[in-house]
Amino acid sequence: MGKTLHPGPQKKAKLPDPKHWVSPIPFGLGKVKPKHIRDGFNVLWENKDNLGYATNIITKGVCDGCALGVSGLYDQTLTGPHVCTTRLNVLRLNTMPAVNSEILHADIDELRKYDSTELRKLGRIPYPMIRRKGDRKFSRLTWDDAMDLISAKMKKLDPKQYAFYLTSRGITNESYYIAGKVSRFLGTNNIDNASRICHSPSKTALKRSIGVGASTVNYLDWIGTDVLLFWGSVASNSSPVSTKYMLEAKKKGTKIIVVNPYKEPAMDQYWIPSSPESALFGTKIADDFYQVNIGGDIAFMHGIMKHWFEMEEKAVGSAINHEFVGKHVNGYEELQVKVQEQSWEHIVESSGVPKKRIIELAELLAASKNAVYAWALGLTMHSFATDNISQVANLALLRGHLGREHAGLMPFRGHSSVQGSGEMGADPFVLPGGDFYGENIKRIEELWGFKLPEWQGDIVGMTLENILLPEDHERKIKLYYLSGGNFLETMPDPDFVKKALSELDIRVHQDIILNTSTLVDAKEAVIVLPAKTRYEQEGGGTSTSTERMVYFSPEIKGNKNMVEEARAEWKIYVDLAKRVKPESAHLVDFKDAAEIRAEIAKANPNYDGIQHLSKAGDVFQWGGAWLCEDGICPTSDGKGNLVTVDIPDLGKKEGQFIVTSRRGKQFNSMVYSEVDPFNDAGRYDVLMNPEDAQDASIAEGEGIVLYNGFGVFQGRAKFVDIARGNVEVHFPEGNFLLPRGRYEKYAGIPDYNITVSLEKADRFNARKDTQYLEKRVDELEEIPS
Repeated sequence: MGKTLHPGPQKKAKLPDPKHWVSPIPFGLGKVKPKHIRDGFNVLWENKDNLGYATNIITKGVCDGCALGVSGLYDQTLTGPHVCTTRLNVLRLNTMPAVNSEILHADIDELRKYDSTELRKLGRIPYPMIRRKGDRKFSRLTWDDAMDLISAKMKKLDPKQYAFYLTSRGITNESYYIAGKVSRFLGTNNIDNASRICHSPSKTALKRSIGVGASTVNYLDWIGTDVLLFWGSVASNSSPVSTKYMLEAKKKGTKIIVVNPYKEPAMDQYWIPSSPESALFGTKIADDFYQVNIGGDIAFMHGIMKHWFEMEEKAVGSAINHEFVGKHVNGYEELQVKVQEQSWEHIVESSGVPKKRIIELAELLAASKNAVYAWALGLTMHSFATDNISQVANLALLRGHLGREHAGLMPFRGHSSVQGSGEMGADPFVLPGGDFYGENIKRIEELWGFKLPEWQGDIVGMTLENILLPEDHERKIKLYYLSGGNFLETMPDPDFVKKALSELDIRVHQDIILNTSTLVDAKEAVIVLPAKTRYEQEGGGTSTSTERMVYFSPEIKGNKNMVEEARAEWKIYVDLAKRVKPESAHLVDFKDAAEIRAEIAKANPNYDGIQHLSKAGDVFQWGGAWLCEDGICPTSDGKGNLVTVDIPDLGKKEGQFIVTSRRGKQFNSMVYSEVDPFNDAGRYDVLMNPEDAQDASIAEGEGIVLYNGFGVFQGRAKFVDIARGNVEVHFPEGNFLLPRGRYEKYAGIPDYNITVSLEKADRFNARKDTQYLEKRVDELEEIPS
């Protein structure tokens, strides 16, 4: 049976619907809420020196913000123009001039006085630079000298001793593909990317549950499904245009349910600036919140299924879709046994949700013909993340919510084209078109014309740890090549990260802007290379949205603040390959971006169609409208697999809290406001339940300390509607509490959740000297002879 194709954008409902309004008072006056219109004028002012170019980016380019995939002002979900604050915030990265040379070549300690936000605002990197050991400032280099230095070092090293990393700041599929190909050509499998740190458990879980690691549905399927369930996601904050889809869904009768420890204001009430009705009166987004404990999701889902099986005992077919399960699903009996083993007491204790409430959601889903399950970092950034997501897949498979309109599974992506990074092969476990395994290795070797390294590459956390291996160790990382990224502000244990970065022989930062990690020392040299933005890439570039839409973004001319020496990222990788292995570099050489797209279509058969994209507005969707259409999964037997998982033990002791990190008004680690416009929280506020605070005699605004065996975080109490026993801090400020070396067991992402103790600041500081262990200092531990 052929694949159903996406029907294209649909018209919005014409009439306003007052029952979804937040307030009859226009523009939410007097409420804590974003000031979208004021922010829009600020963006205009910020880009006033390059307004024509900024306008062309907005109207002709594919958004380099979130992963919705807005092309120009239009997308494939709803007709009419779309623009949002996330996109406007990152606009200046593409329009600003180069950094003033006096500031750029100042003493390094002067530059270190700037935080990453201030460094970003200084402007773009204008030309290649170097800072050798002992140098107090950056010096200008020619491109030839810079690339010769990097390639000369690589020639001296075993390929296991260098690593590549790409972040998600608008990098195109073409650049991901070339980075993956060049790294293997040079002989290393140490290549990783920001997307894998966020959503690799989604891919890993979905592959074992349904055979494919991508969203099975479209945003259009939200509009008219019975239930849209968001799990650990603040979609309205990361992807504001998605609120338009939510409003349309509500008008079609969709119930929106949010499962999250904190009743996020952005998922409760939102003012959508490009919808006149919502801009005036706001939109009540969520119909209900289930405030689960951090890490309590698996137990919560066990409770839903436990009630389903209890319903089945009274009336067969009242909860389970037996026709779908019988035809399309493996492992039913094993899952039933596992679920029925769980006691209600354990489920309620771990999840933090009362039995009555769990039964409510179980019965709603049992009565729903259709449901779309969407999730984000609240499920993926745990040490048991793959199990979290397989458990979501279990719910969908038991109900037959898969492979058709309004029914399926959606890992909700945060950044433009991160869906494409793994599909292009830019991670240690994958190659284009499949895993780094078996027949796929042979297939790619035949296409590429060279042997791939036969060893397993390391994930980013491991490569950072490997920097500190003994000098003669074969896997000691001595050179790190970074395309964007700031490990100091994204990885756990920033003190360790800083030490690791400074122990590298050579560190290469290929980027648009400086950040705090660029300023860390290295043993031999730090080399900085100016990259072009996606809108400057010759021949255009493509990006893949959450819903598997591959969009073409054209090269946009007319940048008044053009950085003359910046180069397209894929061209820099090709140049590097030519210098390290000139005798065979023709195997990775491409004359233009169109030639790369032609090869991508062969390397990843799903992307057959990318070779035809060549002008603004061109788009195709790989896999058709729905993956697993008609219940047939791309697994060995065509069936989905129910996966049994255990309720995790979080190791939380009496009186402790579980802490997780959250984003405020920011794009990954790039902070755009010191105060979150949705809840008025500052960057060092600790979001906590007022009853927990009352038990500890803590007043709102009072200084408090979170601490554990890994670090200390000093902040202020901010009272919010969050499940008791849970607290939230901002990322990256709270990363000092997170240990390095704790990885998810299947996908290898760092764990961003940890147990902590919490105290008043004055009490903690008064007793610190006598009762709290500081980090051990060996010199102080020595006993004098």
